[in-house]
Amino acid sequence: MNMKRRNFSMVAAGAALASSALLSPLAHAQAKKPVAGKDYQVLEQRSPVEAPVGKVEVVEFFSYMCPHCNVFEPQFNEWSKHVPKDVVIRRVPVPFLANFDVLQRFYFALEAMNLVEKMHATVFAAVHVEHRTFTDAAAAADFVASKGADRAKFLEHFSSFTVANKVARATQLTNSYKIDGVPALGVAGRFLTEGTPKGLLTVDSLVAEVKAGR
Repeated sequence: MNMKRRNFSMVAAGAALASSALLSPLAHAQAKKPVAGKDYQVLEQRSPVEAPVGKVEVVEFFSYMCPHCNVFEPQFNEWSKHVPKDVVIRRVPVPFLANFDVLQRFYFALEAMNLVEKMHATVFAAVHVEHRTFTDAAAAADFVASKGADRAKFLEHFSSFTVANKVARATQLTNSYKIDGVPALGVAGRFLTEGTPKGLLTVDSLVAEVKAGR
């Protein structure tokens, strides 16, 4: 499941949470090699990567407003802790779904302050558990300040050229991968699969193939 660009309906939390229990069984169930066109897509044109030569970039496309992304986040976070050292993880907030303009800057301001590890899941919880709506910079700044972060520093990053540039690049990458729903996972600027437990296994397989020289 994922949230489409033009599908703003919220699904029942219980249905979304059903996928959270799948990661372990799927690790044993998916013995077959992933199939192009079924388990993942091959991009017609390669997308740009930021990972240095010799590293494999894995991109998670997400939105704080997406309930499926909220469910997937702890799964992705746990998976990312165990990737090989030559795999580079990159999170990209997408330029669609509600409040995307604020939430893209929100994420990159947290990244600039080295607060993603501390605050990323907290922002998801604020949206999906506390039902907060971050409609402007002030609302985002008030929230991070309530969690002990420097409000003025956050606003400085939020409005900075550096963050604006990262937002522009995130939008370009979203369009380059032709993302129409989230969560989604990109591999090496070449492959795309859904952000699901099964998708993570597909990513493992694709990363191995990229490293093997495919």
